[in-house]
Amino acid sequence: MSLRLGDVAPDFTAETTQGTIQFHDWLGNGWGILFSHPADFTPVCTTELGSMSKLKPEFEKRNTKVIAISADPLDSHNKWIGDINETQNTTVNYPLIADPEFKVANLYGMIHPNVTDKFTVRSVFVIGPDKKIKLMITYPASTGRNFDEILRVVDSLQLTANYSVATPANWKQGEDVIITAAVKDEDIPAKFPKGHTRIKPYLRTTPQPNL
Repeated sequence: MSLRLGDVAPDFTAETTQGTIQFHDWLGNGWGILFSHPADFTPVCTTELGSMSKLKPEFEKRNTKVIAISADPLDSHNKWIGDINETQNTTVNYPLIADPEFKVANLYGMIHPNVTDKFTVRSVFVIGPDKKIKLMITYPASTGRNFDEILRVVDSLQLTANYSVATPANWKQGEDVIITAAVKDEDIPAKFPKGHTRIKPYLRTTPQPNL
């Protein structure tokens, strides 16, 4: 299945380390992050699950749930979590989906046929309250993911969903944002009372509106 930005994230029922879930029901009315791993007891993924567990409180502040998936059974997951907690000095505090039959991996296009038809790529999906996919990133097995970047993206997505703005390159919370082209010059003062800077007719910036 080939998913695109704006598609509804496929729903599914799955066993996880925190019980059985119906994905859309589990997401509720908030945001969600689904991120995949090829297999348990892999070195890069061990560091990634540890990193995500440390950042989970920051995602919770943003009304964003976190869930991981690996194509191994639950008993393997539970043993691996012990290793993650030990080596990464953390406690994995979010569910890990068991997907030994690759049902979820196939729904989300995670299979890597150029390697093997039983190898899942390491993908990240950010899903909005409307259950639509807002972001997709896929990494090679050799490069660990930057979860600070995923947090930054969630900040951008939530901001731009609520205001007529876009975020520039390398933007971080608290920095100026770009007023979208859909906003006419004469409407800017009412929409953005903090003021704005007109750099070019197509490039107008304003302080972050929700701070």
